[in-house]
Amino acid sequence: MASSVKYLRVPPNSGSLEEARRRVFEFFKTACRSIPTIMEIYVLDDVVSPSQLRSTIASEIRKNAHVTNPKVIDMLLFKGTEELNLIVEHSKQRHHMLGQYVLGHNLIHDQGNNDTSDFLQKFYKGNYY
Repeated sequence: MASSVKYLRVPPNSGSLEEARRRVFEFFKTACRSIPTIMEIYVLDDVVSPSQLRSTIASEIRKNAHVTNPKVIDMLLFKGTEELNLIVEHSKQRHHMLGQYVLGHNLIHDQGNNDTSDFLQKFYKGNYY
């Protein structure tokens, strides 16, 4: 499965806003299909669920929902495709994934460890923002 994502390319220009929107949906589908591979590569089963990663991908795409210029959408798709390629090719390390996509989106489960000090709780909370 990783080999199909590895060679994913974004066509250079979208002809219209509808075509760019269709490409965004295709990218989302491709990213969601690669979640099991990502979970396996980075051993994220103990930290986050696949549905939580899917919601993180959706929220990253929704950040740019206000963009209406097809050329800007194509550029954002290119950047997203490159990020997905880096992740699937294992060019990132596990702590990059945790910091950018798990802790940065507050997806980590509370382990019930309440014996940490108030200072450490604030430090852990503010460390990835």
